Amino acid sequence: MSKKNTNGESTKKQVIIVDDHTMMREGLKQLIESEGDLECIGMASNTQEAVALVEKHKPDLVTVDITMPGRNGLELIKDVLALSPGTPLLVISMHDETLYAQRVLKAGAKGYVMKDADSKTLIKAIRQVINGGIYVSPAMSVQILEAFSGRNANRPVDGVHKLSDREFEVFQLIGEGQSTQQIADTL
Repeated sequence: MSKKNTNGESTKKQVIIVDDHTMMREGLKQLIESEGDLECIGMASNTQEAVALVEKHKPDLVTVDITMPGRNGLELIKDVLALSPGTPLLVISMHDETLYAQRVLKAGAKGYVMKDADSKTLIKAIRQVINGGIYVSPAMSVQILEAFSGRNANRPVDGVHKLSDREFEVFQLIGEGQSTQQIADTL
C-alpha cells in the first residue's frame, strides 16, 4: 500500500513494467518495491496492455523491453510518447547496448540498461531517469560523446547504424531466421 500525502496522493514514484517474460516482470517488481520511495502500479506483457496502463495511470516511469510479441519496444516508446508526452521511459533489454542504446534514445527513451546489470545499477538507472536524467552505461556514454564530437574511431563500420527503425526491425527478424512471409505477418 502506498503512502499518501495530505491531499491523498501517493508520495511514491509510480512505475509500470513492460516485459513479455513473467519472471522478469515479477523480479523487477520485487526490486522496485524493495525501495521505500518506488512502487509498481502495473505490469504489461505487450504493447497494447502497456498503452492502456499508461493512459489509465500516468506513471512516473515506464520500463520497456525491446523484444515483445506484436509491436516491439521501439514502437511502444513512440506510442507512449504520442499518448503521454514527457513520460520517462527506461529500456531494460538483453540486446547489445551498442546496437540499441542510441536508437532508443532517438526514439525518446531516457535510458538503456542491459538485463545482465546488477540490481544497484538498475535502481541507479531508474532513479536517474525518474529524476529527469538520462542513463546509459559509462562505456556507452563515451561512445555517444565521441560520436557527437565527431570522433567516431570506435564506431562500427557495418552499416547497421544507418538503418531506419523499421529496416532494423526487418534485419533483426531475418537474423532470427524468419521467412519473408513470417516477417510480413509480424510487421
